[in-house]
Amino acid sequence: MVFGLIAFNNPSPKSYICVVALVGSGSNPMPGEISLAHNGVLFCDKLPEFNKHTLEVLRQPLEDRIINISRSKYSIEYPCSFMFIASMNPCPCGYYGDPTHHCVCTPGQIQKYMNKISGPLLDRIDIQCEIQAIPFKDLSKAEPGESSAQIRERVMKARAIQTERFKDSKLIHCNAQMTDRMIHQYCELDAETLNILQTAMERLNLSARAYSRILKVARTIADLSSSEKIQSMHIAEAIGYRNLDRSDWAERGL
Repeated sequence: MVFGLIAFNNPSPKSYICVVALVGSGSNPMPGEISLAHNGVLFCDKLPEFNKHTLEVLRQPLEDRIINISRSKYSIEYPCSFMFIASMNPCPCGYYGDPTHHCVCTPGQIQKYMNKISGPLLDRIDIQCEIQAIPFKDLSKAEPGESSAQIRERVMKARAIQTERFKDSKLIHCNAQMTDRMIHQYCELDAETLNILQTAMERLNLSARAYSRILKVARTIADLSSSEKIQSMHIAEAIGYRNLDRSDWAERGL
């Protein structure tokens, strides 16, 4: 497995990765970071510190899992089926919403910072989680959770279910790669579950792309539970993982 890592501890305009380095190109065609991470993980730390144009270039590779580069002397296609993981602070100072620290950023600074990540890019991220700071008293009382071995066993079982599901489909190996036709085939919802999804779509103003992503994540949650059908609890959990692409996500709390 190949891992791509793009992380900056002290971001500055000179430390931004350029589009060419990310997608590949040059006088002698060379793959970029997204292709070097093919079948692996591409991790981007401090996502809003990247140049916005560079981030927007990720949209097509995340959707199609290939990158097409056309120049005057050549046209080339690179594979880039990678797991995209990113992290970001909630504001420039990093303390917006922190119960133990005072945020010194103005509302305008916070909104400008958050808006560096566009809605179309967020749409293409399946799981979005806000992580709140945990007080020391809670950390010291934390009970042991599920072991890595147990988690790995559940993941391997879910992978086996998906391998069997897509055994007759070329280039489709997991739920994240499902086409729209496959979503309709393998993510059928009963009336109650469909009503929950419809209510969430309307109240949170989610896009059609978010709808497909929610169904894919819910299908995976059901697989992890060894459930043949997607149940209401699975769809509710999947909806909870999309709390950043709501229409008001950059204005909450301001």
